[in-house]
Amino acid sequence: MKRKNWLTIVLACGLCCAGTASAQQQPDFSKVELKVTKVTDNIYMLSTPVAGNIGVSIGADGVAIIDDQFAPLAPKIRAAIALLSDKPIRFVINTHWHGDHTGANESFGRNGAVIVAQGNVRKRMSAKQIGSISGRETPASPDGALPIITFAESATLHYNGDDLEATHLPAAHTDGDVVIRWRQANVIHMGDTFFIGDYPFVDNNSGGTYLGLIAATEWALAIADDSSRIMPGHGPLSDKRGLQEFHDMLVTVRERIMKMIRQKKTLEQVVAAKPTADFDAKWAGSFWKPDQWVGRVYVDLRRAVR
Repeated sequence: MKRKNWLTIVLACGLCCAGTASAQQQPDFSKVELKVTKVTDNIYMLSTPVAGNIGVSIGADGVAIIDDQFAPLAPKIRAAIALLSDKPIRFVINTHWHGDHTGANESFGRNGAVIVAQGNVRKRMSAKQIGSISGRETPASPDGALPIITFAESATLHYNGDDLEATHLPAAHTDGDVVIRWRQANVIHMGDTFFIGDYPFVDNNSGGTYLGLIAATEWALAIADDSSRIMPGHGPLSDKRGLQEFHDMLVTVRERIMKMIRQKKTLEQVVAAKPTADFDAKWAGSFWKPDQWVGRVYVDLRRAVR
């Protein structure tokens, strides 16, 4: 699948249908291939062009995964993990509620995995949601897909000789985002608080904010060092330098648009000023046209300064 189409599918499938994509919108999952990236001796990243990156911890205790993509991909995910470990998948930790990160929850839960997430993830999955781009209704997820262990601020899974620390970063991509840190291995999974090669999506209808997204990147930069390996929600494996570049782009765009907001510029005037022009070659990837993204940031920041 061409890269230019992947985020369009993610947003259409993941936000319109939290559990499964509609027949009209869904890709041909039979043709989706999983890429396996080795991060350390017992940590891997599984990625596809159509859904969020999966973090995988393997070892004597079993397997734990961070996110699980769409339900139809569960057999392929199991098959890929079986090549890495013959142990059972005992835990699934969701970084947030969107369907391209939680769609296979029910399948893995039915096979014995314990689903863990921040409390707002269960709340949003338990009730219908309205897509902030499509305006379409996402029905509540089935009971079997819901996290059965939730937490407010943080939780730690002591597993496979490491401490997997999940920390809630509020009002960022959504209101239920967590970043997962393998403390000993110095690996971080950012969920959708970090995108590579695309301007990020802030789900305002799910409590996300542009300022909160910046705060999430600053929190992660503070715990990372030059040896950290960092998994974005979408895109290739990265590091502190890559996260810093993402953060700096967000901050620069914020300052440019905030300046124009203080000057009482209208939405049309801000869009016409092209405040992202020098970033578009790198960040205007598969979904957002620069003018669309600038418009969403403007509305978000206007709301924040009222």
